[in-house]
Amino acid sequence: MAKKRHKSLSPRRKRMTRSARLQAARHWLPTYTGPNILRGYAKWYGVDWNCAIKELEALGVAFDPAYAQALRTTLANRAAARAERRRREIEEKESQPAPGVESDYYFYYIAGYTSGGAPYGITWEEAEYLGLKALDEE
Repeated sequence: MAKKRHKSLSPRRKRMTRSARLQAARHWLPTYTGPNILRGYAKWYGVDWNCAIKELEALGVAFDPAYAQALRTTLANRAAARAERRRREIEEKESQPAPGVESDYYFYYIAGYTSGGAPYGITWEEAEYLGLKALDEE
């Protein structure tokens, strides 16, 4: 029987729990030489910035409270913008007619075409009379 091939895992440091990260970070902190310790920690351990702030503060790294608050505000604004963008995309997708549903300036719904190529279906006046147009606009 052939050996099974295992999918390679992400680095161990990116799979650590918080307690393991804090323990490993005690040794990592003195060796870090980059300009932004927060960014370096978040990237090295694969955590988000909020988590990096909490863990670095737990390790005794001091941040300017204004910087930490500005960062949290920025992250919250990004999340809100992403949610708004998703909401707009969903609304736009829902406002599009269903695939295969056709209409034009005369017909509200084109059910098909005659052998000569003329469309047939429900006109805008008929849709308004039936109450379909009012429902569609809501």
